[in-house]
Amino acid sequence: MTQNINLNNMKKRITTTIILLWLLALGITLKAQQETQHSMYFFNPVLLNPAYAGSQEALQITATVRDQWTGIKGAPKTQVLSLHTPLKTEHIGVGFTVLNDELGVTKNTGLYADLAYSVKVNKKNNRLAFGLKVGLDLFRQDFSNLRINDNTDQLYTDGFNYKKNLFNMGAGIYYYGKRHYIGISTPRLFKNKIDLAAGQTAIQENHYYLFGGIVIKLNPAINMRPSFIVKYVNNAPLSIEGNLSFLFYDKVWIGAMYRHQAAAGLNIMYNISQNLRIGYAYDYQLTSLQKFSLGSHEIMISYDLRTKAKGFKSPRYF
Repeated sequence: MTQNINLNNMKKRITTTIILLWLLALGITLKAQQETQHSMYFFNPVLLNPAYAGSQEALQITATVRDQWTGIKGAPKTQVLSLHTPLKTEHIGVGFTVLNDELGVTKNTGLYADLAYSVKVNKKNNRLAFGLKVGLDLFRQDFSNLRINDNTDQLYTDGFNYKKNLFNMGAGIYYYGKRHYIGISTPRLFKNKIDLAAGQTAIQENHYYLFGGIVIKLNPAINMRPSFIVKYVNNAPLSIEGNLSFLFYDKVWIGAMYRHQAAAGLNIMYNISQNLRIGYAYDYQLTSLQKFSLGSHEIMISYDLRTKAKGFKSPRYF
């Protein structure tokens, strides 16, 4: 009997320790890299920068599904649906994004509207755009799916079905032409406080993005697009990522990426028609996670709705 009691107590301590370690890890994540990861950001920059809204002179609808660190239970899973379009005046663009991000027992649903204003800076029609993002983060924490030995444990009861709605704003600047672009942005300006279980708290830190790219025509059949993105957030290493993609016959994009000391991967995008495209990206972890994960997968589908009057003067490069 004594042995069984000791064994049960040991199980409770082990369970409590596991949950506590998970919460501490979550707290570190929430204080560091909180924004979602995207490997095909260059095909939908509005996720990072509201100033991109309306830049394609079409109603653009994009859906993305990302399964990160496949094989690890509770790893991040992200789904995004975004749309943006210019208004009748060529200077104003608007957009809306719904983002669902899951990590373990936590779930965050972001609902954000974008407003962009652009000005023409030269005769080549290069433009400089300024954007604002406004919306809500619906933060949820649900412990009901965890298998535990002691349902009276404070770590379980305090974190059970926690909900909080967080208002936030973002801003960005975006300069672009027919074959080049560069932007800087921060998707969330306010450092909202999030209460976790067992007295743990986290802060929505400011994330800063610098990204850009250029399209170089190699010959009549092939275009090359080198691009980069730099991400900075307090309490986390600087993230630097480069991508080199090639467009063949205005039909298929094939590229490779390297995220410094984090991941390497491949991506492909197929233009089914002038207004419909579908893409896939695979990331292979270069960290210790490679022992447990089969990599990350991302699928994107995008549709451009243009009037017959505007038509399609050239393929979409970004």
